[in-house]
Amino acid sequence: MKLKNLLLAAGLGATLVLGACGSDDSSSDTSSDTTKEESTMNDDSSKTETAVDAEKIFANNCASCHGNNLEGNVGPNLTKVGAKLSSEEIQNIIKNGKGQMPAGILKDDKEIVAVADWLAEKK
Repeated sequence: MKLKNLLLAAGLGATLVLGACGSDDSSSDTSSDTTKEESTMNDDSSKTETAVDAEKIFANNCASCHGNNLEGNVGPNLTKVGAKLSSEEIQNIIKNGKGQMPAGILKDDKEIVAVADWLAEKK
């Protein structure tokens, strides 16, 4: 049983390390079909990452543990996390970790706020 837990922890650690090494192309994937004016207007009108960006950040950094549909896997189910936790509480968990989740998977404050706000809407 201890060996099984050790292997699970090692696998989780490797997954998190590899997942955290994902590229950050969040600003270049959806603007290819927009005009320069639309792109500038979108950049000026958003104060934080849009929901689409938050979903991409989650997919690139969090889904390996929490599932592509927030259903949980190694990490807990997040489908209704907003009913339990505020955006600020979620931000704290993302920054500092909790349980088996290590701190610092996301380092950029804008990404942390965007993902936390997006998750806080899940009720």
